[in-house]
Amino acid sequence: MKKTSAKRVKEVARDPAERIRTLRLLMGLTQGELAQAAGVSQPLISQIQKGIKLVTDDVLVRIAEATGTPMSFFDVDPSDLPADTLMFRKKASASAKEVSRVEATVREAYRVSVRLMTDTKVRRTSLPRAEGDITADGIEDLAAQTRAALGIGADGVIGHVIRACERAGVPVVPLMLVDSQGQGEDIVVGHSGASCWRGTAEPSMISYFSAGSGDRQRFTTAHELGHLVLHPARRNGLDSKRAESEAHRFAGAFLLPRERAEEAFNGPLMLREFAALKKRWGVSIQALINRAYDLGHIDQARRESLYKQLGARGWRTSEPVVVHAEQPTLMRAMLGRKYGEPPSLLQASEELGLHPVLMRSLAPDVAIDPAPRTMDNVISLGDRRRRSSRLQAL
Repeated sequence: MKKTSAKRVKEVARDPAERIRTLRLLMGLTQGELAQAAGVSQPLISQIQKGIKLVTDDVLVRIAEATGTPMSFFDVDPSDLPADTLMFRKKASASAKEVSRVEATVREAYRVSVRLMTDTKVRRTSLPRAEGDITADGIEDLAAQTRAALGIGADGVIGHVIRACERAGVPVVPLMLVDSQGQGEDIVVGHSGASCWRGTAEPSMISYFSAGSGDRQRFTTAHELGHLVLHPARRNGLDSKRAESEAHRFAGAFLLPRERAEEAFNGPLMLREFAALKKRWGVSIQALINRAYDLGHIDQARRESLYKQLGARGWRTSEPVVVHAEQPTLMRAMLGRKYGEPPSLLQASEELGLHPVLMRSLAPDVAIDPAPRTMDNVISLGDRRRRSSRLQAL
């Protein structure tokens, strides 16, 4: 009796129509484009999405083959995905489609990371959590508490920001988007990082879409860590602009604690001094200028003057002093524990229900292995479209 009940619950939870919608969002496809690629009619896809028609296995197979997606993708329980706990800054020019693609991609990566953390028994460190109203001084204190929780010295340079997060059981994962041809695509719709969680006591994840310079990557990781500390218990009524400002303040305080900043900013602050500090702390000149402003060592006029000097030298887009990019290791290690060394990414893709391109982005240093029989018939969406006239529409 218990077996039947459990099976019934799983059947109710499974929602392939919702997963088809998620796949369209991931790949930036309209209903018509997906229908044409899969060789079915657009009205059929529309009726499936509206719940008017049930999804048949034949339709799922066609969609899976056309997009290079494992069939297991459609068996995922949508409740495994976080609903409204994703933070990332969007550019005003970003289209709704671009934003939806990023959100869907991050949520899929979060789902997989939580599954792997559970399967491989990764231990998590409790992070400090902000509650209620918070001041700038409160953010400084929380940054100090986070350092202590992560086992980082109170006032020293953080040698590896990503590893510090991962040692605490917070996966930091590189991601790319899956384009309409089923290939990887790098686009930037705003801030290059994103943070995701499903509750104050549940696992969290940090992701980034383009590492960029090492100093930018370090700040992005610290910024997203700030979201995880500052915002899980304070989402209601929180303005997104304020949330970003708070995370910026946290990142500065986390990377360059107030006590050491007071020493560093004592005296004349010319660009050469900021460049020397960048080399020491692994923080960009622009972020250091903002840190000096936040702590009252320079005023608004001086900050603007320094930014003009940066622009005149071409340093707004390409700063001097190279800070090497950091490499995450936790996701790669979890895949190795579960799927052997080197891990079979296509096996992982099949078992975890994730598009192979996204799976590859989680562990970019692992060579892709030969496709198993279940993937032999995958062709590009472009080829599928060219052949669509020869396919019978359902």
